[in-house]
Amino acid sequence: MPYQEMFVLFWEEVVASCKAGTFAKLTMAKTIGKPDLKNIFVRPVYADGDFKVLVKLRYQSRETEDEESEQTLDEAFLFLKPYLKTSFFSVLLFTTTKDVLFKINKKGAGSMTEHAPTFKNVIPPKSDLE
Repeated sequence: MPYQEMFVLFWEEVVASCKAGTFAKLTMAKTIGKPDLKNIFVRPVYADGDFKVLVKLRYQSRETEDEESEQTLDEAFLFLKPYLKTSFFSVLLFTTTKDVLFKINKKGAGSMTEHAPTFKNVIPPKSDLE
């Protein structure tokens, strides 16, 4: 299945874990080439009764400061999509019930696999934006 379609199915897993309160973290990894951008992390933020995520871009270079922004799930989906296959080959969803790995192969096909959970509890980060 083309990676774009598979990523939509993967994102449904993200949304379901957020609604269930099991979402712990999402990490974009396996960079393509040697870019300055090292990882993108997404963590839950609970503020004023709203569910948002903290999206953090981490860079290789120590001279480049990490960037953070609070976003809705819909905003995060649109923000992350352009990084697929241009900057990252895989995305890991960590929940308290399972881990889900989304990968793109060299032919542009996407796949998902489930693994035992890495996290037992969800601990939202303190936002620097508050």
